[in-house]
Amino acid sequence: MEIAVVIATSVVGLPATEAAAVPAVTFQSIVTSDAPPVFVGPGADRGAGVFAASASFGAQTLSTLARVPAGNISRYFETRPAAVDQLLAEQPPAQEVALWWGDLDSDRQSALEIASPQLVGNLEGVPYAIRDMSNRTMLSQTISELTTLMDSDAGRAVQLDAFQQLNMLSSISGALVYDSAEPQRTLVTLDVAGQGRAAIVLGDLNKADYVSFLVPGMFFTIQGQMSYWVDAANELQSQQQLWLDYFESGSVFVQNKSVATVAWIGYDTPNLTNVGAIDNADQGRDTLAGAILGLQAGRGADQPYISVVAHSYGTTAAMMALSEYSFNIDALALVGSPGSPAESVADLNVRDGNVFVGEAAWDPIPNSSYFGPDPGAESFGAKSLGVSGDFDVIMKKPLTASVGHNEYFTPGSEAMRNFALICIDRGDLVMPEGEPLVQRALAVPAPRRG
Repeated sequence: MEIAVVIATSVVGLPATEAAAVPAVTFQSIVTSDAPPVFVGPGADRGAGVFAASASFGAQTLSTLARVPAGNISRYFETRPAAVDQLLAEQPPAQEVALWWGDLDSDRQSALEIASPQLVGNLEGVPYAIRDMSNRTMLSQTISELTTLMDSDAGRAVQLDAFQQLNMLSSISGALVYDSAEPQRTLVTLDVAGQGRAAIVLGDLNKADYVSFLVPGMFFTIQGQMSYWVDAANELQSQQQLWLDYFESGSVFVQNKSVATVAWIGYDTPNLTNVGAIDNADQGRDTLAGAILGLQAGRGADQPYISVVAHSYGTTAAMMALSEYSFNIDALALVGSPGSPAESVADLNVRDGNVFVGEAAWDPIPNSSYFGPDPGAESFGAKSLGVSGDFDVIMKKPLTASVGHNEYFTPGSEAMRNFALICIDRGDLVMPEGEPLVQRALAVPAPRRG
């Protein structure tokens, strides 16, 4: 509980408090009475053969759904109420899902979207536009059901639960609103149960040249921080685009590079009762890995530059994903980290050693090594990320300092400047802690040309 006590004294400034977490998701083949039988009947076999070599529940289920006639798909889910949750907990590889979905006829696709928007909206490998529509449908339907329940004669305890869930979902609904001057927002992950999970994308994941995932730590809930996290993603997106425009202004080539940022609260972040355990980081590891693998599968040969910006307990989950899964990303920024099992940068699947670590003054979490080696230690091999504030001589504006555990994502901060540069492959302009910006800027040419 020591880390819980320390963090509890450092959360001043977060917009809200935290809810209890649930057990981690595991990925393993399991057999239950819900396992689907092979369907025999009319209908084409399109999409059924994609999973021929796999015996997992998820693969079996999708293979079966490819054979079920469109008119019977609703009935299929009605008779197997646990199938969707189990399938989402044991998803086949995103590349196989993409092939399966693309091979389904349009009638089956439409039937699946209607029968189970929860499944379609959260299945990595399904196109993002379809996931967005399905998740919005699920969000709207659940809000309507909860509103009806609130207006019914249900008991006080039931209505209180409905009220709390309604507040949580309303936070997601509100965070999806944007004006015409901002990038489009899509809802690519949605879990309406418990404390909820969601991922809102700002920009176009299908086309963006640079994609950044923001991974939160303790005390981040959908109800309390979804809007705050989307605002942070919006600020990061804006800063990246500002720098890209600056570099392009000094180039003879017109590149029109684009950015997408993901406000990702895709796991049950811990609270004071369970922050000392690794279970929630296990879940975060798996769901973050799934999201990135889904993106890479969807982009095929046109891969974006992928970065992860992680905070606090989220750094533990991110480093576990990048050391225990076999995919690679292009850059990783860690702030306020309690460590992870990874021993050094060499253990992380990050190209060219692009791992940056920032530690704010009066932040009690860095150097704790609670979950493993401190990524800020010299022996870890990461690059220093300045967060103490300075004057940016390139953009000619002051940068504020981050103080304590929760000010790394403040607009106008040195931390946000450095995050933006890391996420567009300009880590060469990131200021190490303690080195004045003016000193480094004098040694760096203005924009790259070409």
